[in-house]
Amino acid sequence: MAMNDSVNILNSAYLAVEYIDSFLPDNPLQQPFKNAWNYMLDNYTKFQIATWGSLIVHEVAYFLLCVPGFIFQFIPYMQKYKIQQDKPETWEKQWKCFKTLLFNHFFIQLPLICGTYYFTEYFNIPYGWEEMPRWYVLVAQCFGCAVIEDAWHYFLHRLLHHKRIYKYIHKVHHEFVSPFGMQAEYAHPLETLILGTGFFIGIVVFCNHVVLLWAWVICRLMETIDVHSGYDVPLNPLHLVPFYAGARFHDFHHMNFIGNYASTFTWWDRIFGTDSQFIAYQEKEKKKQCIAKKKAN
Repeated sequence: MAMNDSVNILNSAYLAVEYIDSFLPDNPLQQPFKNAWNYMLDNYTKFQIATWGSLIVHEVAYFLLCVPGFIFQFIPYMQKYKIQQDKPETWEKQWKCFKTLLFNHFFIQLPLICGTYYFTEYFNIPYGWEEMPRWYVLVAQCFGCAVIEDAWHYFLHRLLHHKRIYKYIHKVHHEFVSPFGMQAEYAHPLETLILGTGFFIGIVVFCNHVVLLWAWVICRLMETIDVHSGYDVPLNPLHLVPFYAGARFHDFHHMNFIGNYASTFTWWDRIFGTDSQFIAYQEKEKKKQCIAKKKAN
């Protein structure tokens, strides 16, 4: 009975969104995107699309999303939004991070990406334009992938902080106490495999078109680069996502090393009380700000 009620609710929600979508103006980018997609299908094999297409999407999205945070360090006005203001970025650290990223991307992640074609063939996942899901379905699927990945990340990330194994694997990622966007995937190769597995679970559950692979890549990179950016910028559209943790939440994890283990949302840390030190820290900071304002007045 409960299952039928849930299905009915989901169907009603889908119909409601579809009804609203029918009143929205046509997307002017849809036709150019359709032309580009069909051109890709006509000129490249599925293996090339799944492998090199996925690599290009990942690399372009990763480094483009890192650009704003990289530029912020040169803008004095943006420094008031930097969370750990006493720990500025250095060229030495950023160069070291960049070199490690290139190794991880091309020697760890690329071999995994090479399996994308075989994954799509095994599960008979379509590539065609006509089979492509609507935008609201993609949004819902990406959110579902994020929920699954967040659960995996919380428990495995917390395990990697266990004192018996921390120094062998996860310590590499914590080399930077004050994170910056490009450092999001700076990690030990084993960590890349362990925590990266969570990314693929949602794909296995939801994937009904190859475009979801790329949409979820972009969404996941957008989130992880944001929380590692080191800047808590106002009017960040990601804060509109329910229960979104954000940069300040994850920055405290790098500063404190304990607690705030989830990647995207706050509920797992709240359920298990692993955000208690963060909450206490926030209360202390609020008291300091109140005292400073009183003295200033």
